[in-house]
Amino acid sequence: MCRSIKTLHNFEPPATDDEVRASARQFVRKLSGFATPSKANEAAFARAVDRVAGAVHELLDSLVTAAPPRNREVEASRARARAATRFPSSGAPGPRPGRPGV
Repeated sequence: MCRSIKTLHNFEPPATDDEVRASARQFVRKLSGFATPSKANEAAFARAVDRVAGAVHELLDSLVTAAPPRNREVEASRARARAATRFPSSGAPGPRPGRPGV
């Protein structure tokens, strides 16, 4: 999965239209293989983003869950902690834990 695409379901407050469009744009970028379309492909790219965003809105509106909504700040804090563990700020890159010599 593309690392830039974030989970949008079951958050409080709910995902904004901007978040949905950003995820749709990342998805279309991943599928098309380029970050910025050429002028010749710009209309097709924009149309694809619109359609994917519409599908995402439809999906999010129809999903149900019994789990309580997640807090965005708590999830962001957890993500920062995971990133700090994965990418320590020692400055020098080295082997990752559990993967000697890689």
